[in-house]
Amino acid sequence: MRLRHSSEILAIALPAIISNLTTPVLGLVDVAITGHIGNAVYIGAIAVGGTVFNMLYWLFGFLRMGSSGLTAQACGAGDRGRCDTILFRALIIGMLVGLLLIALSGPICSVVLGFMDADGATAALADRYFGICIWGAPAVMVSYAIMGWFVGMQDSRSAMWVSIFINLANIVTSLVLVFGLGWKIEGVATGTLTAQWAGAILGLTVVMRRYRPQPQALSVVLDRRRLLSFFRINADIFLRTCCLVAVTLWFTHAGALQGPVILAANAVLLQLFILFSYFMDGFAYAGEALAGKYAGAQSAGIDMARGRSLHTLLRELLVAGVACALLFSLLYLLAGSAFVSLLTDDSGVVQAARRYLPWCMAVPLCGFLAFIWDGIFVGLTHTRYMLAAMLVALAVFFGLYFGLRTHMGNDCLWLAFDAYLIARGLVSWTLFLRRERS
Repeated sequence: MRLRHSSEILAIALPAIISNLTTPVLGLVDVAITGHIGNAVYIGAIAVGGTVFNMLYWLFGFLRMGSSGLTAQACGAGDRGRCDTILFRALIIGMLVGLLLIALSGPICSVVLGFMDADGATAALADRYFGICIWGAPAVMVSYAIMGWFVGMQDSRSAMWVSIFINLANIVTSLVLVFGLGWKIEGVATGTLTAQWAGAILGLTVVMRRYRPQPQALSVVLDRRRLLSFFRINADIFLRTCCLVAVTLWFTHAGALQGPVILAANAVLLQLFILFSYFMDGFAYAGEALAGKYAGAQSAGIDMARGRSLHTLLRELLVAGVACALLFSLLYLLAGSAFVSLLTDDSGVVQAARRYLPWCMAVPLCGFLAFIWDGIFVGLTHTRYMLAAMLVALAVFFGLYFGLRTHMGNDCLWLAFDAYLIARGLVSWTLFLRRERS
């Protein structure tokens, strides 16, 4: 009988998608709060400070993905003790990374704010925002570890509720501090800080009450061989994320070189890609959790029929990815122009964005494979393949951009971006097939 995993995929993907969709709401509320303080410089400071933390924490997202794949394999193998050990190891490393970020906060803030090249008043407020929010770094890193562990335990629902709680706590606390106590940007920053620590505490509480992890000997948690494996996986993910950040930053930089109108048009169109990514990330999470579980079961010789269903899982994830990509491409075809007009009423930006909208319509079809394969490789802990695919895609992106920019202008930038997404997916697929044949 053919094994199907649609219900398992949706049980993990849907809560993850809902959790992802709460993120832009939080950003909009922060902007709305600062927009009513009384000076536009506060909005600029939040934009700069928020960008600093988004980039900084994005680089350390490996704590979530690394924990997810390893935990899923231990869960699939029925090794609850190993699941608990992975949790404690990730929590310790997350806390240490957070404390390191606090220790280095001065140089980090100076370098990043200098790179942003914000004006004096904006930079001063952004520095104040950074100085408060950085104390939440250990909580954010611990939350990453917990979220990854939840996904690995096939429990994205708990991760969803914790994410929703963090966002709601941030909104409520910021409103009270800014409009109730008149704290201005300090209120927004303190609201974020409070929510981060409250979320970490809630996540730990859910873990302890629902799963009751057994205490592990420190020598086991910090076992040298396991630590090296953990850091190898996370190093691959970290380097892959650095490449991803490089493409994102260069895309913005290349748009800025063409003037403020093209920069703004590209920024508006990228919001369409971000919206698509919120949905595809949910299916990537399903790939992480289920591929890891099946691989763990197979390696342990437990329920081998399910262990061999990895290919069926992959087929169903690909079908879901194709359906999602077609839906979003159709949505952008029918409503893309309206979406652009909703985000800006600048006629020049609207006209430019509509000019390049066809490239953006192609993004879902070009990119869905990359999301699916990233999830599969994280679940299988074949992160070196994920990094290799990203390096090839990085070369494709910059090769096309520098080779064609004088002839195609901004079309070249979008062509390079679409080709970069295609390369990630196809190279990943090729590497997986090679692995299967070996």
